[in-house]
Amino acid sequence: MTEIGYFSLVIALFVSGYSAVAYVYGARARVTPLLTSARNGVYVAFGLATIASAILVNAFFSRDFGVAYVYQYSSSDMDVFYTFAAWWAGQAGSLLFWAWLLSLFAVIVIYQNRDQNRELIPYVGAIMMVIMAFFMAVMAFSSNPFERLPVTPAEGEGLNPLLQNMGMFFHPTTLYLGYVGFTVPFAFALAALMTGRLGDQWIQSTRRWTLFAWFFLGMGNLFGAQWAYVELGWGGYMGWDPVENASMMPWFVGTAYLHSVMIQQRRGMLKVWNMVLIILTYALSIFGTLLTRSGILSSVHTFSESALGPMFMGLIAAIVVISLYFLLERLPQLRAENQLDSLLSRESSFLFNNLLLVGAAFAMFWGTVFPLISEAVRGVKITVGPPFYNQVIPPILLAMIVLMGICPLIGWRKASHENLVRNFLKPFVATVLLVALLVATGTRSPAAGMAYGALGFVGFTILLELYRGTRARRHVHGESIPLAFLRLVWSNKPRYGGYVVHIGVIIIGVGVAASSLFSTTVEGNLRPGESLAINQYNLTFERLQNYQTKARQVASASMAVTENGQPVGQMISEKYTHRGHETPVTEVSIRTTLLEDLYVILAGFAEDGSASFKILVNPMVIWIWIGGVVMLAGTMITMWPDPREARRRVTAQVRGPAEKVVTYA
Repeated sequence: MTEIGYFSLVIALFVSGYSAVAYVYGARARVTPLLTSARNGVYVAFGLATIASAILVNAFFSRDFGVAYVYQYSSSDMDVFYTFAAWWAGQAGSLLFWAWLLSLFAVIVIYQNRDQNRELIPYVGAIMMVIMAFFMAVMAFSSNPFERLPVTPAEGEGLNPLLQNMGMFFHPTTLYLGYVGFTVPFAFALAALMTGRLGDQWIQSTRRWTLFAWFFLGMGNLFGAQWAYVELGWGGYMGWDPVENASMMPWFVGTAYLHSVMIQQRRGMLKVWNMVLIILTYALSIFGTLLTRSGILSSVHTFSESALGPMFMGLIAAIVVISLYFLLERLPQLRAENQLDSLLSRESSFLFNNLLLVGAAFAMFWGTVFPLISEAVRGVKITVGPPFYNQVIPPILLAMIVLMGICPLIGWRKASHENLVRNFLKPFVATVLLVALLVATGTRSPAAGMAYGALGFVGFTILLELYRGTRARRHVHGESIPLAFLRLVWSNKPRYGGYVVHIGVIIIGVGVAASSLFSTTVEGNLRPGESLAINQYNLTFERLQNYQTKARQVASASMAVTENGQPVGQMISEKYTHRGHETPVTEVSIRTTLLEDLYVILAGFAEDGSASFKILVNPMVIWIWIGGVVMLAGTMITMWPDPREARRRVTAQVRGPAEKVVTYA
């Protein structure tokens, strides 16, 4: 069976290459049968990728340890959940998962546009198939997931214990959905440059795809933060790891693109800038893959060092060079239709917001690649640690948050004095009162004042806008307040869905600010019966238990917890060593409320029954995850189909310049 899997990859490589060539030649020569053949090649490539993926998954479930990849990432004692997740646990399998997603997205794009975008789609399909061929070539010649061992072992090495967490299913899959999803808007942008069809049609066709990729990449980062928080046992959720940074960079640049493209659609401005942003977003997505798979930087997230680095560097170089070539060629057609009229305008606020987002991405990029630059220049790898990011990134994000409140409400072209007073005076006064209240209740941290002032300002502006809209609709239609609010949101999904997304960002910001600025820690070595106190909690060490399961040797420490003198339960933290893995793994114990997390880490233990503990109280961490749920709701609202949008697109096509139509057989 594995031989069939490998040959599926090889055949998919040739089919993808054929489809790309056939698409371009068929579009240029206007050969309809060739275009139809190219389209069928996309479907065949997806089928072959599906066959290869199914065979690899079957090898895991049949415990075929003769396959090197199956031997390295599974064992007979793994449950069904982790056995399936092992598909993307290692380098070769994750490349296959990436290629399968890419082929699936290509099929969806081709099917969605079967009756529209006739000039663009052949080039979109060709670009996606070239990238598909690249991944198939990498697997066929360098990282074969079906490679067999000379002798079949009786047992596999098993999945790394750190990966045996629910995050193993949610974090990599959502990240890949985001990374691969950005292929679609990039392919449309490059196709628009190649064909000279530089109107808004390609933007409208990819709006939901861009939101889809942006949302899943953001959720992937949140799932990764939650995974790190519960699994790595250090009490935090963001350590400025190179691979963590690599997944944040395209998200920041993609966020900038989503905002600035609205200016292009409304005012015909920033056309070149938007092209640069979407190209940069996709290049950074591949850069994240490069860091994960090359081993050039040390990280808990990277695979072992491999020869894939030059291949992905070549792909990034090709993306940048080819894109810039066509961009420079089309510069005369990308001239702005209007100019920036005033610094006090929605256009300028969006532009400043863009610059801050790109600035944050560049700061992360510089901190990530600086060790490589220092090693190349001086021969010494100088690591850039959290202090650099903690000094540079928060001020940028705070300024960005303030602009997030200004951008949607300030007037287009030039904001009048009346517009500024009407939209921002009340939120400004409310923000001043909020900061004064924080100071009055004992908050003396300037950082906390700035953070909650910025978050409060944005929150008040959004709430004021929602209140005004609901009140106006209730007055006109005589609806109840809840019904008026729901129908208001549903009447303009992109606008109000965006507000909901912004509320989610604010909630996440509240959780990050509180847990970063007000976390408290205590450490100590205890014998049974001894206690540690932290804030209003008292934790008494009861006993240390050692026991063995089929796959683990476990040391378990139980602590009785009281809050303000009242018993609230028992917390158990553990350390275990998994069969076949020498490095001990920490299982933390977390007691979560809406206000704070009590976080207990078993740092170490001795033969005499004593144990070392690190205990933290992290305020409002749960609000980070709640904010993610709110962002999900807002994104769903924004992406929800709107019949009026479809009618506007049809009207724009009818009124637009005549198009040459190529029909498929």
